[in-house]
Amino acid sequence: MRMSVAASSTVPFGADQTIYLVVDQFGPRGAATRESEIERTDLEIILDDLMAGRFHDPVRVVAFNTLEHWSRDISADIAEEIQCRCDSDGLGPPLHLATFLEMHLRPVDRKMRRFA
Repeated sequence: MRMSVAASSTVPFGADQTIYLVVDQFGPRGAATRESEIERTDLEIILDDLMAGRFHDPVRVVAFNTLEHWSRDISADIAEEIQCRCDSDGLGPPLHLATFLEMHLRPVDRKMRRFA
């Protein structure tokens, strides 16, 4: 007899899709990954969720593409995009992302921001 178990899957249905996972730090207990709902895995949603503070203490963002068989740490790219959006809006980065930006902005990016 075959049993089916209802579970949330991170593997997308359909064609070529990239899934984004945010690794969130939870103090002394360590890190955990959180993912957006499968229907909400585009990069804009992840950026919006990070900016809105929907993660406790994000430490890394990883992208996976199951069809193309790759995964990448895109934390530096995400940090750059957040900083660019804040600069464009004339606002400082949100305080809840200060550690994430400090960890992932490349030294050249930080130096250039001081002179901008």
